[in-house]
Amino acid sequence: MHALPHDHTGARIKRLRLERHLTQRALADLSTVPYSTLAKVEQGVTAASPHIIASVARALRVEVATVTGQPYTAELRQDELDVLIRPIREALDVYDLGVDPDITPRPHRLLAEDAEGLLAIVRAGEIKRAAGQVAGLIQEATTAAHTTRSTEGWLLLASTYRTAYDVASKLGFGDLAAIALERMGWAAQRGGDAVVGGMYRYMRALTYLREGRYRTGDRLISLGLSTLEQADPGRERDVLSGQLHLGAAVMAGRGQDKQRAELHLGEAERIATHTGEAVKVHWLSFGPTNVHVHRVSVAAELDEYATAAQAGRGIQFPREWPASRRSHHYAELARAQMWTGDLPAAFANLLSARKTAPQQARYHPTVRETYAGLEAAKRQLPDSFLSYGSWLGV
Repeated sequence: MHALPHDHTGARIKRLRLERHLTQRALADLSTVPYSTLAKVEQGVTAASPHIIASVARALRVEVATVTGQPYTAELRQDELDVLIRPIREALDVYDLGVDPDITPRPHRLLAEDAEGLLAIVRAGEIKRAAGQVAGLIQEATTAAHTTRSTEGWLLLASTYRTAYDVASKLGFGDLAAIALERMGWAAQRGGDAVVGGMYRYMRALTYLREGRYRTGDRLISLGLSTLEQADPGRERDVLSGQLHLGAAVMAGRGQDKQRAELHLGEAERIATHTGEAVKVHWLSFGPTNVHVHRVSVAAELDEYATAAQAGRGIQFPREWPASRRSHHYAELARAQMWTGDLPAAFANLLSARKTAPQQARYHPTVRETYAGLEAAKRQLPDSFLSYGSWLGV
């Protein structure tokens, strides 16, 4: 089996540590990552979990993307995705310039259909297709919103910004995702919709989750729930409330607060019994299935990998569940199975993640960390394991 790539996550952590003249013991103390675990991660013997990566990044005062090596520029260039990023940046930059005299926007109905279609495309895992279309739609929706200054126009613009956030975050452009999210909040505020405002705070909380800033993420979750209290009662509000509780559960799990995680999971489960499967309500995929999927995620964040692996095997996805969410679940299940030593099952789920949403899986940090962990284990795996690594670009 070939060796780990020279620039794997552990190697980057070691390089960043040495640049700051820190010993392994010092970084372990600063990050609260056990010394033995940190040493194994740097050597490439142990895969770095999201909790470890976020803790080390926070201790070193760098972005998580710096530790994970995102964006994966060589792969982006190979897939011809790198050239699609600049137009998105430019479209996000003209948000406050008013009407563009060179753009004649189509009727709102047609723009809304395209905006909804892009949300569906992202959840189908077709990132390149969404990346190629979103910049033009943002520019058209920006002029339309400034022309009509209507609630509908602002909320449609917020939807296009949300898609830009989805694309940027899935491709590893954290700075661009942050800008898109700021624009979404700006447009949502002008639209005056409490549900969209709550969703904006949920998505913003997820960015703090990835960065390991759990206290700020919790505050945003609380603010999102408070914002939703201003919305009209109904299924839409319930779905957003339930999704916020799921986000809070993962936040608590990564912060190693099992009791708080269970409380949020329980509340989400209670709400899901009333909403049922609400896959297409703001494309959040909320419902009993998503609660089950998040139980797997929370167990893994709590380092209860055997529990996560067992719970993950029993999930049956509704037919309409988005490919992007299924692929993400397969990646997380693979990670849990790797930690339990079930390497063949872990690799089988990495294959499922790729088959379900190949573009997303190729750029998913969990997929890459799990692959590195399997490779470092030096166990017998199929010949296809090596070709999977070549596909990832590692």
